[in-house]
Amino acid sequence: MHRPSVPEDLDHPERLWARAATLAVVAAAVDDWDEFSWGGQGLQCWNDGGSYWWRLKMFEDGRALLCGQDSDGSHTHSGGRQIDFLAGGPAWLPWERLREDAEGNLFGFVYWWQDGAWARAPYPEKLPDDGLEMSMSWVAPGDDAARHIAEVLVARTETEVDALAAVRAFLAAAEARTVAAQDITALLDTVRGQDCWYEVRPAAALAFAARLGLTAGSRGGVAVAS
Repeated sequence: MHRPSVPEDLDHPERLWARAATLAVVAAAVDDWDEFSWGGQGLQCWNDGGSYWWRLKMFEDGRALLCGQDSDGSHTHSGGRQIDFLAGGPAWLPWERLREDAEGNLFGFVYWWQDGAWARAPYPEKLPDDGLEMSMSWVAPGDDAARHIAEVLVARTETEVDALAAVRAFLAAAEARTVAAQDITALLDTVRGQDCWYEVRPAAALAFAARLGLTAGSRGGVAVAS
């Protein structure tokens, strides 16, 4: 990925949703993880250490919004002035919420997807980084995204499970919206051992997967065209 990032650094929003939801499902099952929430503004993540945050929202007609900030990687000012990350944004964006976030200096990057491509506001020429790669390295196209997610899970694993294979399998199910209990179990086996000391809650993970539309043929709360 480029630093600062460019629109071509981001994969298709459907694949991003599957990846984001995979992380959220694990977080629903295991304490001491990033905090995820889902509602009218989309799927949102706050790092438990305050290092980053991001939000991904899917809209009708295949549109999407991705925004966030990394506390270390996002340079939100240039020449002493706050960057306008909303410049040139389309009318369908949730402007009220975005303006509130901008006033709070919460942005390091804002991307929107429409007409088959990602776009963003222009950056100042000397902007060192926007923090996207540091906070969301898994948004890039290709199999490296699965590797990045697996590396997050491996940091907690206490088994000999092939985490990359498990992540690839779950991502495929998440993208197809066919996640079932056995898919949840296989994924969680990458972050727990038989004698692990922390509680793992498969039922909570499956319930959150259902809320995200991974089990019923919906797209993050947006109906799938028949």
